[in-house]
Amino acid sequence: MHMKLELVPIPVTDVDRAKAFYVERLGFVEDVDIRPAEGVRIVQLTPPGSACSIGLGTGLPAYDEAPPGSVKALHLVVDDIEQARAELIGRSVQVGPVQDVGGGVKYAGLVDPDGNTLTLQEMSWRTGEQF
Repeated sequence: MHMKLELVPIPVTDVDRAKAFYVERLGFVEDVDIRPAEGVRIVQLTPPGSACSIGLGTGLPAYDEAPPGSVKALHLVVDDIEQARAELIGRSVQVGPVQDVGGGVKYAGLVDPDGNTLTLQEMSWRTGEQF
């Protein structure tokens, strides 16, 4: 059996504010922003180069049952953490310092407007041609 993780719901208080943060500041691509029924909104955003997207929305249990800020340590894998961090800081994103945890792994944390946390991750064996 094959399975692919394609969507991670992210609970937020204001869909427009969160969408702006993920698209304008983090550089995610807007795939979908629809209102298929009264009181329902579905926004799907994808990090460049990723096969997995995040979902923001209202009017569905996936978006309304978890409290905003409850997603922690969603990993964004990058091939050059220093470059990614500098680019995000240039877009006014507050990114923590790079931490080398050993074994060729480095992390740097950031937080969305609702308190959901994301982690930039670089793994030395997944850089350059291997990324």
